[in-house]
Amino acid sequence: MSRGYARYVLAVMVAINFLNYMDRYVGAAIVTPIKTEFQLNDAQIGLLATAFLLVYAIAALPFGYLGDRSVRKTVIGVGVTIWSLATLFSGLAANYVHLFLSRAAVGIGEASYYPAGTSLVSDYFPKEQRGRVMSIWGAGSVIGIAAAYAGGGFVADHYGWRTAFFIAALPGLILAILAFTMREPLRGSMEKVGSAVRRTTDASARTFVNLMRIPTLRAAILSQTVLYFVLASNAFWLPTVLHRRLIGTLAGGWIADRLARTRPAAHLEVGIAGFLIGAVFITIALIAPLNVGPVPVFVPAFLITVIALYLQSGPFTAVSQNVVSPALRASSVTLLLFVSHVFGDSHSTFDVGWISDHVHSIQLALLITSPTLLVVAAIVASTGLRTVKPDTETMEAAWAAKPGEPAPAL
Repeated sequence: MSRGYARYVLAVMVAINFLNYMDRYVGAAIVTPIKTEFQLNDAQIGLLATAFLLVYAIAALPFGYLGDRSVRKTVIGVGVTIWSLATLFSGLAANYVHLFLSRAAVGIGEASYYPAGTSLVSDYFPKEQRGRVMSIWGAGSVIGIAAAYAGGGFVADHYGWRTAFFIAALPGLILAILAFTMREPLRGSMEKVGSAVRRTTDASARTFVNLMRIPTLRAAILSQTVLYFVLASNAFWLPTVLHRRLIGTLAGGWIADRLARTRPAAHLEVGIAGFLIGAVFITIALIAPLNVGPVPVFVPAFLITVIALYLQSGPFTAVSQNVVSPALRASSVTLLLFVSHVFGDSHSTFDVGWISDHVHSIQLALLITSPTLLVVAAIVASTGLRTVKPDTETMEAAWAAKPGEPAPAL
């Protein structure tokens, strides 16, 4: 594959990721008119998000399996089509049940995209560039969230909430066509050792569970599970400064790839540093006043916190791909999605609210959970520092021993 075509694929994937998060969050931007029209309470509105998240985590299991055993561009195209149609039907919802089912269906579509997409992108770029590439890809999600909140609210105010769903859905159908027409790279195309193959059959229930036996991958997944609790609870209970996420997402991959030239564990180290810096500055943000005289305190502290926490985004995705066989890379992402959403963020907002009810302060509840769990995340991630190099070498040796397949890319 030419370098130019690889960049084209990355551009398409960034655009799809943009719509992925725009379709996901546009509903949150237009809560008020939906509540008014269907006469809903906060619990019913919150259930829409819970339905999406749990369906997303569970649906990732079969789609992750397909991502490792079938044509990934087809899995991606099908996923984009499903969530775009589901978003379109959200705008046509006649009642709460229709809206609930359509938002849950968005989770099905998005679950099929991310595991297969991560695997496909990894076969277009070498290991040395994956931190930056995954960070660029992840930046699409940040812009998508911003567009959903800003654009969704504007469209709903001027043209109605249904129009916001329609506008979010239609570009996805165009990108689905682009996904179907992308060239499918051979698995392992960018590995320095071993042969590239058209198809693999390594993915199974047994190999999926056994992925947790890879120390580096286990450290990355479990630390991100703890992190997701912090991110989700703070995103719900504190004002979200979206464009600051973008800075951290892009910077983390670039820094990690530079350091990884001489330090095999650099991808984990960047994330760990971000967790610890975030723990310090989120504490400052939660306990400090908005200003000390004319000098702002909360905004700069929160800015540093958000940038620090998103340093891990690209590097952790890259290292999770580097230590796993090209035949199981979609499965590794699926494992992350399932574990981190089910055990990490799906219950976090309720947990913090429950603590707040008992300590009579949402600020104190966040202060109890956030810095503590960020330190825990750093400790968990550090368990993988010594295993990055041997896990990568083990994967490369196993892949090198796998018989090749002299077939052109699809």
